[in-house]
Amino acid sequence: MSVLVCENVEKKFKNFAAVKGVSFVANEGECFGLLGPNGAGKSTLISMIYGSMSRSSGQIKVLGLDPEQQGRKVRAQTGVVTQENNLDSAMSVIENMRMYSRYVGVPPKECEARIDELLDFMLLSHKKDSVIESLSGGMKRRLVFVRALLARPKLVILDEPTTGLDPAVRQLLWDKINELKKTGTTILLTTHYMDEAERLCDRLVIMDEGVVRSEGAPKELIQKLAPGSNLEDVFLKITRRKLSEND
Repeated sequence: MSVLVCENVEKKFKNFAAVKGVSFVANEGECFGLLGPNGAGKSTLISMIYGSMSRSSGQIKVLGLDPEQQGRKVRAQTGVVTQENNLDSAMSVIENMRMYSRYVGVPPKECEARIDELLDFMLLSHKKDSVIESLSGGMKRRLVFVRALLARPKLVILDEPTTGLDPAVRQLLWDKINELKKTGTTILLTTHYMDEAERLCDRLVIMDEGVVRSEGAPKELIQKLAPGSNLEDVFLKITRRKLSEND
């Protein structure tokens, strides 16, 4: 089943086109990668998918809903891990999660059990009563994952989820993302780590200057564009002109 469909999506800001006719489909239970250098249009596209920004033209459907017209329903079924943690540092872990549970409409009778389940899932049960400011960066990142999963979303958007984390925490989050996929959750992943995309993504698109330059499974793209190499070499080959312009 198609969870996310983008058809010829465009976004213009006066005379500048940030996204130019982007099309792709992300299916149930897969991790779909959205890759590209800074300024490729990824963040703008994510904002339109989540319904926090209108599009200039084209169609977007999230679980059959238009995020521009039915944004509240889309957000109720979508979890987001942003680049910033945005946790209330003066409150405890459980207080933060209770507050967010109310915001996303988790039924009060289910709230405590759901929080406990996810804290255990992210190996944070022992920090339940700790104040946020006492947590390490890796723990805060894992807690943002907990927050994103509270409402049992069918689509989870991960915007550079492991940037700045040590290898052990990155591996833990990779394992958890793979576990989520097995439950049928669809993942939309943006990352600058090509090894991360290669290990997690079932399929991906590489964007540059607002356009999709290539699409496919990581192994297929490697075989087609850089045989015997890796996804990083594919990425550099596709975006080489833009990177050289910025050097």
